Amino acid sequence: MIRVLLADDEEMIRTALGHLLELEPDIQIVAHVGDGRAAIEAARLHRPDVAVLDLEMPRLDGIQTAAELARALPDCACIILTGRGRPVHMSAALAAGAQAFVVKGARASTLADVIRRVHEGGRYVDPVLAADALTIPSSPLTQRESDVLQLASDGLDTAAIASRLHLARGTVRNLLIGIRVKLDAATSLDAARIARDAGWIR
Repeated sequence: MIRVLLADDEEMIRTALGHLLELEPDIQIVAHVGDGRAAIEAARLHRPDVAVLDLEMPRLDGIQTAAELARALPDCACIILTGRGRPVHMSAALAAGAQAFVVKGARASTLADVIRRVHEGGRYVDPVLAADALTIPSSPLTQRESDVLQLASDGLDTAAIASRLHLARGTVRNLLIGIRVKLDAATSLDAARIARDAGWIR
């Protein structure tokens, strides 16, 4: 049996998904939880073979949870499940250590097949997102600019961004000005929207 942990902050979704997956003869749901921190605690307790993680969860999101599980339980394969994934999310998930990225619109049989695949050491990415990733234009932003803009889009002010990235406040302000110029954006929020739509930040 493949032992599976489900983590999704919507109880109805994770319960329905659990029932569908348990119809499979070789899959057993060992735990289902509603946030990333609880997923890590449950994984330590139940030692699942595969963790199916919603992308957007409280406390820790799916990508953060996958990264921590990759360190704490490297034998547990992680699948990120999302209702509105973008290529940038897919790339971040795989970089964090997830073995698969699946959209919630997929059939339950598809998810079951992906669970089997990652349990055997394989990988899977949604084919539509994979195709989209190939057509995304290159970002004009440097990695530092991307980091600053990501934090700004998350709602952090200049002081908080400076503290998080160990930069001077003036440096952060200058970077944000440069970002707006590069993206032809009136404000940092406009720049963040442009970058998200283009798939350059999450």
